[in-house]
Amino acid sequence: MTEPSDRDPSRRTKDPHAPRASGATGPRFPRLAILWGFARPHRRSLALGLVLAIAGSAAGLASPMITKWILDSLARSESLLEPVLVLTALTIGGAATWFWQWTLLGTIGERIVLDARRSMVSRYLRARIAAVTARSPGELVTRVTSDTVLLREAASSSLIGLVNGSVMLVGSLILMGVLDLLLLGTTFAALAIVTALFLVLMPGIAKAQQQAQEHVGRLGGTLEGTIRAIRTVKASRAELRIGKRIMDDADESAAYGIRAVRSEALAWTIAFTGLQAAIIVILGLGAWRVSEGAMEVSSLIAFLLYAFGLMGPIMELTQNVTALQSGFAAAARIRETESLELEELAVVPAAARAGERSAADPILELRGVTAAYGPGLEPAVAGVDLVIPRRGHVAVVGPSGAGKTTLMSLILRFLEPQAGEIALDGRPYPELTHDEVRQRIAYVEQESPVVPGTIRENLTFTHPDASDEELLRVLEEVQLDGMVDELSDGLDTPLAASSVSGGQRQRIALARSILRAPDLLLLDEATAQVDALTESAIHRCIRRRASRGAVLTIAHRLSTVVDADSILVLDRGRVRARGTHAELLAADELYRGLIAALRIAAESPTDDRLRLEGAVGPSGALEEMPT
Repeated sequence: MTEPSDRDPSRRTKDPHAPRASGATGPRFPRLAILWGFARPHRRSLALGLVLAIAGSAAGLASPMITKWILDSLARSESLLEPVLVLTALTIGGAATWFWQWTLLGTIGERIVLDARRSMVSRYLRARIAAVTARSPGELVTRVTSDTVLLREAASSSLIGLVNGSVMLVGSLILMGVLDLLLLGTTFAALAIVTALFLVLMPGIAKAQQQAQEHVGRLGGTLEGTIRAIRTVKASRAELRIGKRIMDDADESAAYGIRAVRSEALAWTIAFTGLQAAIIVILGLGAWRVSEGAMEVSSLIAFLLYAFGLMGPIMELTQNVTALQSGFAAAARIRETESLELEELAVVPAAARAGERSAADPILELRGVTAAYGPGLEPAVAGVDLVIPRRGHVAVVGPSGAGKTTLMSLILRFLEPQAGEIALDGRPYPELTHDEVRQRIAYVEQESPVVPGTIRENLTFTHPDASDEELLRVLEEVQLDGMVDELSDGLDTPLAASSVSGGQRQRIALARSILRAPDLLLLDEATAQVDALTESAIHRCIRRRASRGAVLTIAHRLSTVVDADSILVLDRGRVRARGTHAELLAADELYRGLIAALRIAAESPTDDRLRLEGAVGPSGALEEMPT
């Protein structure tokens, strides 16, 4: 009986940004709750920022009252020393407070971005292969880069800015009421009109910004794929067509962005014009009240200072509401990455570790394995049985779509079976972590991508602690030692995908996989697209490895098929036949057709072997043979 795995909610690794459960019903304000999920880990620092903001606002609110004090002192011929000192202290204290607050909020913003990026990158790398490959790489990258920048402003300074602007606005109105209630009523009327118009415009701004970000994500996905396939794009003369597709998304993003800018500009214009109109009315009413003796000149000046100062909190509120709209959209897109299904972090029972296996026991077994790439889809493989001995070479052949690559994905746990069982060294996969499976299996992809970095970093990607002696040994085994010797920086030469040939890239990937003698070496069409010299080097390496361990290949070339100790023929996801090359030539029609397609003359197994061996020239390169 296995321990609870990652599927068990009680065993899952908790994401610090995951929303907390709040009973049977969701949060009342779901978009704000999503945003707060990112800010919550920094709530203490945000609270300090709020206190600083209120302190800075208080200093700003006190300034007009101190100005009134100075004017009243002048009118009464009193000393100005005390009010001037208080005003100076408020100015210096306010400046220091705002500096501290801005620094603090900037730091919080960067930490929120860092946390979000760490969470997303970690999730991308821990997610199941199917979950990641179902989305555009460029879109996933956009969420880590541009979306987190929008999140930074919304989750840190915008939240504090809203509170700060509200404090300044409410505080100003209260002090204006202390100075004159009639003028305050005029101000309230203007603010009510401005607020109503803002509430009408804000939803449109939010929607436009969200759509703009969606199109930026699409643009990034298409552009990333285009750059990756730039040779194919140019060879197909598709630059204009693919460029138009990318620019269509750019145009759509710009159109929605312009729509949001226009709405924001209208909101700003309404706020500014409304406030200016209110100030004109306040000035006229105030002058009349002063002339009537109902109000002091110093009170009117202080009231006007507050009225002019209202533009600050109104602008701050507008900016922060706008930033929050963008932040809501970004936070929702970032939160979507939490739907990526993660690989299980199963706990291995101690009892399962006991027991020794003999040399005669297989290293890997598949028993009645059935798997599909999604619910309701046809199985890619069905009822597959496969035994891989501890030593020897097993080849898998079959037409396109037969399930060969799916078989590799199952063995590497990129895909989980819906039925059947896979056992590594006698232990079922559910009793093993993904890391335990993969540390005993080496894998060479068909495309053999080059890892960014130097030759050394590519070779040590699986085993970072490998020595130079080990690296030179595997380079010699795949016949790349001469290439490295010719480079001025040797193993530390930067290696880009464009600087090595396809054959060299394939051999570098093979060297990386055999660095520490894996229990099982998986080769996915390792010789399908290489030259004769590279094919010869790879096959010599396969023969050496098969004499000491297990090798499983997806075979598309003559030499791979003939050299294999055992061959499995897949057709439509099922095992059609198995045996040696000679046995299958004699017994299976599909296999004979595959061999013919590989340009093999099938007079007899012996003739095939002789023709293969005779095709090896003095250089050791495997030459193509005529039909």
